[in-house]
Amino acid sequence: MLSGCSVSSLAAKFAFFPPDPPTYTVEKDDGGRLVASGIPRDHSMDVLMLDTKRGNKVVAFYLRNPYARLTVLYSHGNAADLGQLYDLFVQLKVNLRVNLMGYDYSGYGASTGKPSEYNTYADIEAVYQCLETEYGVSQENVILYGQSVGSGPTLHLAARLPRLCGVVLHSAILSGLRVVCHVNFNFCFDIYKNINQIKKVKCPVLVIHGTEDDVVNWLHGYGLWKLAREPYEPLWIKGGGHCNLELYPDYIRHLCKFIMEMENITTASRLKKIRQNLQLPRKTSNASTATTTTFTTNCCCQIGIRKPTFSGCSQTGCLKLRSWKGSVYSCNWCCGGDGQ
Repeated sequence: MLSGCSVSSLAAKFAFFPPDPPTYTVEKDDGGRLVASGIPRDHSMDVLMLDTKRGNKVVAFYLRNPYARLTVLYSHGNAADLGQLYDLFVQLKVNLRVNLMGYDYSGYGASTGKPSEYNTYADIEAVYQCLETEYGVSQENVILYGQSVGSGPTLHLAARLPRLCGVVLHSAILSGLRVVCHVNFNFCFDIYKNINQIKKVKCPVLVIHGTEDDVVNWLHGYGLWKLAREPYEPLWIKGGGHCNLELYPDYIRHLCKFIMEMENITTASRLKKIRQNLQLPRKTSNASTATTTTFTTNCCCQIGIRKPTFSGCSQTGCLKLRSWKGSVYSCNWCCGGDGQ
């Protein structure tokens, strides 16, 4: 009988298929700047080499959009590297009007180490930390995007970011063994237990899955959508497979709608904070009267209206007006007298 560790290792072998050889390499140009060979020179893209807490170095591409308000952190599938994804990243950057950070897992592309579940967790944590420290991006402005196996590190990080803007799960898995063995219960040695992590995510979750996916059955996506605490309107692409959903018009259309709504939520949240910060303390009156109504605006005056009758006035309900500096006038209409 196989031990738990053996089964977990076996599942990992089924999970990772890095392109061999890699489709790009990383080198320094004459100015000492990292560039990726085999990819068009793009002055709006930074090539990064990041250290992880597990001792590996992972490559990341950061693509800027000057009109962006949100940043997408993209975790790719198990059989691609950044060289193959560059064109897609450019299209998403332009069509969604976002900044985009993509990265290669340990053992993929020009990243060092070997691919494993826990290495991918360390990989995405290092990339997110770079977004925070190097680019000043806060979690409120980040959308995590996970495709296929990439849904594992995506949900791992999403479960730890309580103020995250949103999550996109593209052809995602419930867990590693559920893809291989089609089991309906949990094993302690399973990998990428998304079925547990999804319950901890506190932001809107968009699920995209093809109904004819013969690698990861669409029921994985449906199960994750049902378990999400804040599910967004899902996209079930009729006839879509595992690796071709980007070719369907509904894909980019629905994704654009999601991004725009997340932008609006972020803007509304910011405006609410601004209003709270600008809210002035309420003025209190020192007058010894029963009823005082005070109107305060951003201008330079305050008007207090009081109902008690003036002393010496035979009319009830006459009004006494007090300017900002305390000057008092009797009512000519009630009393018929001159101002005091």
